[in-house]
Amino acid sequence: MAALAIIAAAIALAVPVLAHKACVPAGEWVAPGGARLEAGEVLARAARGAVVLLGETHDNADHHRWQLQTVAALAALRPKLVLGFEMFPRRVQAALDRWVAGDLSEEEFLKASDWSRVWGMETEHYLPLFHFARINRIPMLALNVERDFVQSVRSREFEAIPAEKREGVSAAAPASEAYVDWLFRIWAEHLEKGRVAARGDPDFRRFVDAELVWDSAMGQAIARSISRSPEALVVGIMGSGHIRNGYGVPHQLRSLGVTQTASLLPWSPDSDCAEFTPDLATAVFGLPALRPGRERPLLGVTLEAAPNGVRVRSVAQGSVAEAAGLRAGDVLIEAAGRTLKALGEVRSAVQAVAWGTWLPLKVRRADEIVELVAKFPPAK
Repeated sequence: MAALAIIAAAIALAVPVLAHKACVPAGEWVAPGGARLEAGEVLARAARGAVVLLGETHDNADHHRWQLQTVAALAALRPKLVLGFEMFPRRVQAALDRWVAGDLSEEEFLKASDWSRVWGMETEHYLPLFHFARINRIPMLALNVERDFVQSVRSREFEAIPAEKREGVSAAAPASEAYVDWLFRIWAEHLEKGRVAARGDPDFRRFVDAELVWDSAMGQAIARSISRSPEALVVGIMGSGHIRNGYGVPHQLRSLGVTQTASLLPWSPDSDCAEFTPDLATAVFGLPALRPGRERPLLGVTLEAAPNGVRVRSVAQGSVAEAAGLRAGDVLIEAAGRTLKALGEVRSAVQAVAWGTWLPLKVRRADEIVELVAKFPPAK
């Protein structure tokens, strides 16, 4: 499952590495339903369309390596490409253009694109894709909108947001009932302990609306790119949750008249074969299991931007965060004495922690400052 990419950057619980599922052998393309496919067939068919959506789990390095090899193969078949990225809001498009033109160093590009604030995931995962675009002069397209815009939909209806605050995004196509069902399961899994999940909960309805804004913003950006350069193949890099089962971005694209879309997903060894349904995607690619011991300590929270800190959106049950006493609504303001202002700074602080050590945290809870200690277990 994709990381929960609704407003929050996820620092989730570690998932145990299981034996590789036979439904998608490593190194092979498989059609949902079980038929093995030739790589040339999958890629040639995708390259003949208008859009190819490549999914990912944001913190999985192999997913990004797979994306790069797939983009390179598509470029060989369809040299005129546009690479769209969920990771960037529209306002940093100029930085993407300057990077592709060769006007910025790597450090300058990450600063100009406001990477640590707008995304904050591992830079090393994405840099090969960015460099591939620069070397080959492939336009990079910012697909997303500001998190503040998406957050505002969680507190009021889309139509109540002034037009000038919508970043050019029009109302989304309504979600299918199947998508609402799937989002309800995700939302329920991330509720704070003790809260009862109910489909009629206003917070859930706002959660769906926010996700639709995210999906429609990316779909509309892709559709505009097609209208500007109909001869180019648009390749979208985004979380698998926005692609799977045709629920998110593919659904929004269809509502805009874009029907020649291929959805390609990576399949990790910890994926559940029960999710390998015929409508999952156009095709999936099997990845091998990582060697044990490469995982880093994880805190077990989802986060969102907040004034003067980073707000905890939810706390996973059984996580280091829950044991430390973190609660949904807490605003992280310090980690190991370092002031926190962006999502990426929290991630960096957690990743700097060694197994079996402690991370002092300072949070703002209502009107008080609370000091906590996240105690990470010894490495397995």
